[in-house]
Amino acid sequence: MKNLLSIPFLFLVLVVHAQNGLYNGSGAIRIHANGTMGFHTNLINEAAFDQNQGLVGFYGSSVLQVLGGTVASFNDVEVMAPGSVILQNSLRIQNNMNFIDGDIISFKGNRAIFLNFGDTGFFTGENNASKVTGFAAIMNQDFFSFPVGDIDQLRPLLLESEGAPSMALCAYFFEDPSDPPSLNQAFNVFEKAREIGTVTSREFWVVEGDVPARATISWNGRSALGGIPNVTFESIIAVGWSKASNRWEVIGNFAQSGDVNQGFLTTQTFTPNDFAAITFATVPLPTDTFAVNNPTLGNYFLSPNGDGINDFLVIDGMLDSPNNNIQIYNRFGQKVYERDNYVDEFSGVTNTGSFIMSQDIGLPEGVYYYLVNLIDLELQYTGFVFLDR
Repeated sequence: MKNLLSIPFLFLVLVVHAQNGLYNGSGAIRIHANGTMGFHTNLINEAAFDQNQGLVGFYGSSVLQVLGGTVASFNDVEVMAPGSVILQNSLRIQNNMNFIDGDIISFKGNRAIFLNFGDTGFFTGENNASKVTGFAAIMNQDFFSFPVGDIDQLRPLLLESEGAPSMALCAYFFEDPSDPPSLNQAFNVFEKAREIGTVTSREFWVVEGDVPARATISWNGRSALGGIPNVTFESIIAVGWSKASNRWEVIGNFAQSGDVNQGFLTTQTFTPNDFAAITFATVPLPTDTFAVNNPTLGNYFLSPNGDGINDFLVIDGMLDSPNNNIQIYNRFGQKVYERDNYVDEFSGVTNTGSFIMSQDIGLPEGVYYYLVNLIDLELQYTGFVFLDR
């Protein structure tokens, strides 16, 4: 009965204010448990519209808008509006956002307006035809996949934070970072740290948050990473436009999978607020063909038993860069060996002082991790060494 009684009230509000949509100016509207409300017109919200239960739907083939100066907060929402829903005012979701057909669109040049997933908000059904084309936000959630994209594709970003940020924000841009039409800021792909080769000019994400986190982003055929000269899967890295240095800096990869045409990577831990944008790049190519011919330096077997075979760690390629550095770590991340200008010297004995009791008998048998910097060639490699006693 309460739901039925609200219908003439809402109609009266529409007539009195002569608005092109449902106008909430008194804050007297509530959706009760098991109640439903369908919008086939604009929502103009100028007063409290929260503490709602039940379901709200946006329906119809026409473009719908959410307007006003006060944020409306709904429990469950579904979108079946192929014409899309344009946010001129933010909208908060406390429970489930069900994407069926039609985008939720916000102006990417205004980060103050977004689809806001509250403390317990989540979503279902996201797809290429129904997603957030603009900014999406979360509140007090430490693990969330933002259902963002552009008009044609869903291009989500998964954010795994070390703690729950009070708010985090994300949008996707299928635009050239050097000249993005949606923003008044540019991220020149040629302004980059020397550890970066080519920064993609096809796409980027904006993600904000004040808690250290890892981000997972993906590439596909439209990303065209395979068209970068001499690209390999191993050469694809995550980079971010540093607010401090005003250039692209390496964020680095924690994990990655796929090939040059389609795949994903998870970044190393970084603080989103330190970067104005993130995207893909490749490691640099030297002036010669060393990096092309040596995508990795390989993994190695070491058995320092005096038989003349594998007694020392011989890494192919290090002689091509006499100005080099090698660091070796155990499985606990402790440095056990370091040498500048390395020439086949490591025989399983530490030189860092970390394992003083083991220096007479050498390091224990096991798997070790190496990091090689070929400084002359501006290249860095990693791999594994198995030490057999």
